[in-house]
Amino acid sequence: MPNLKESPRQLRRRAFQLFGNLGIRPKLLVLHNLFFLVLTIGVYWSVIPLFERRVASAKQREFTLLAQLFTDDGGLPALELMGLYSYSQGDAATLAMPRAAIDYLNDNPTRVYMNPAVTDTIYKRSPIAGLYRAITIPEVYYDGLVTRAKYTLFIVLAILYLSAILLLELIVMPAYVYRPIQLFLDADDAARANDRDRELIGDDEILEDEIGKIMLSRNETMRRLRQQNEELEATRSKLLEQDRLASLGLLSASVAHELNTPLAVLQGYIEKLAETNPSPQNSERLARMLKMTQRLRRISESLVGFSRVRREKNEPVPIRTLIDEAWHIASIDEKAASVVLLNEANPADAVLGNGDRLLQVFLNLIRNALQAVPAKGGEIVVRTCPSRLDGKAMLSIRVDDNGPGIPADVLPDIFDAFVSTRLDSNGTGLGLTVSEGIVHQHGGSISASNRPGGGASIEVKLLDSAPNHRLVQPGGSRQAS
Repeated sequence: MPNLKESPRQLRRRAFQLFGNLGIRPKLLVLHNLFFLVLTIGVYWSVIPLFERRVASAKQREFTLLAQLFTDDGGLPALELMGLYSYSQGDAATLAMPRAAIDYLNDNPTRVYMNPAVTDTIYKRSPIAGLYRAITIPEVYYDGLVTRAKYTLFIVLAILYLSAILLLELIVMPAYVYRPIQLFLDADDAARANDRDRELIGDDEILEDEIGKIMLSRNETMRRLRQQNEELEATRSKLLEQDRLASLGLLSASVAHELNTPLAVLQGYIEKLAETNPSPQNSERLARMLKMTQRLRRISESLVGFSRVRREKNEPVPIRTLIDEAWHIASIDEKAASVVLLNEANPADAVLGNGDRLLQVFLNLIRNALQAVPAKGGEIVVRTCPSRLDGKAMLSIRVDDNGPGIPADVLPDIFDAFVSTRLDSNGTGLGLTVSEGIVHQHGGSISASNRPGGGASIEVKLLDSAPNHRLVQPGGSRQAS
């Protein structure tokens, strides 16, 4: 209930707020009625006063004409025959003449008395003494005419109003206002309920008016939100994977660190035993034990080395040297003794990046290839060639192997964490994920495919450190452990 102490401005604001809280249909009904009220008042004050003046003018002209005919007795028969007027004759009392008419006719016996503002009757003295004549214009022709005009105007306006309301409420508004708004509400309800099949408004339901433009804008916003949500989910998944990778890295570094001391002690004991046991049989066994201990220490040192904080300085990194170093570390695996690596990288090829981190990339790729190729006849080939990416000069480094290739169901997700077909043996499914992250941080790209002749191919594109000054020196090296 309004507070009587509120100012006019506060009352207006409250009224606007109450009107704004109404639904669309009640708002339109209020506006329709206000429009009809304003239209009725406007038409009434525009038409009726003008019509009244015209009727009054016509009445005055008819009175003047009738007075002229009434003055001339020769016109009296014609007036009687018309049947439109009420004619009578008698004394003043019989005709109920007003006193002003009697006095005027007594003073002017040859004239007629008429006053439309007082009476609709015209009076005249009769040739017979003491008698008067009177002729009356029917009221229906003038006063009744204005009344009928008012009623007719209101009826016509009411019919027009009802017709407009029916047309708007049954055809126009449902099709072009209520239905589009309901589509909005249904789509929003579906979006809140995460119903993706119904959260977008169908293109066939959208018109080319302003509401249609708002619908198109909403659909585009929903598509972008959906894409952003998917990207957020993907980022969240990757963050979880990175956390898992970080935990595994810390665990590996911790285990490696703990193993270093006992391995060093074990190696010392073996060396001492080898010096004090000159027996050929014992020497051979101790040599094998020493070799395995040294191999375990190299593995441990590699884990610790990769867990340390990397230098972030970017500088030219020769690819051929990087591949040789990665193969030297990977050759710790016994399988490397029977596998051939063909390092056909151009000696002049170099990329711009962090050498330690890029070493981890190609070590992961070579280890994956080493696990995939057969123990006998296995071959890994590394080649380089100039390339471009987004208009930038890049160097393409391909690592090909002659293994069984990548399964078709794994290939689309090959760079996701923990995706591997060898989780039960040597593979962990982490190498390619880590490699992808490092390559992207260097502004490059990495992709996987299967070779037409069999085997897998991983292509890495990195920024070429000197695309215009590279010396072409073809030829590669053949390496094996």
